[in-house]
Amino acid sequence: MQLIESDSAMFHAMLADALDALDASDAKYVLIGGVAATALGGHRFTHDIDIFVKPEDADRVLEALGGAGFSIERTDPNWLYKAFKNNVMVDVIFKSSGPIFLDDEMIERSRVVDFKGRLVRTLAPEDLLIVKALVLNEHSLSLDEHCMRHLNDILSIIRVSELDWDYVARRSRLGPRRVLSLLLYAQSLDLLVPNAVIKEMVRTLELC
Repeated sequence: MQLIESDSAMFHAMLADALDALDASDAKYVLIGGVAATALGGHRFTHDIDIFVKPEDADRVLEALGGAGFSIERTDPNWLYKAFKNNVMVDVIFKSSGPIFLDDEMIERSRVVDFKGRLVRTLAPEDLLIVKALVLNEHSLSLDEHCMRHLNDILSIIRVSELDWDYVARRSRLGPRRVLSLLLYAQSLDLLVPNAVIKEMVRTLELC
């Protein structure tokens, strides 16, 4: 599925507006979702912007988007706010499934990468892999399109990234069975997942 040229231009303009507002707010943030997956080497259609922030920064980020002309809503005070402008949606996520919260180590490991001509800050591929793995739950599996997006992003990350597998194993303790099952699936597709990380995660489960 491809964006038509006018929609693509609007999406990139709204991405620029959103990120300029966030940069001016001095809040710590990273991109996740389709923009991050594409910027890290994947290739897929995306029509929204997913921003991951610390819970204490969520209101400041939302107000910054409001000041940039986005209409804003506190969709769910437990984990999600939304902003809208010119039919582009921004998700402000401050608790991901797991639960996972943005922390200082994630921010330190985040990357500034090119997304179609603009530099953006994304989660490191290891953290994005784990976030997406833990999003794959019973609810998301019932939404085939969303499930396939997350699964394809995970496989793309493993395919194109030089991953710090020790870090993946350590961070996977938030949801070891989910991450392990996906790494085994990736191995079954002949993607490079070292046996050592599989064995380490199995040992972790045996100690649980």
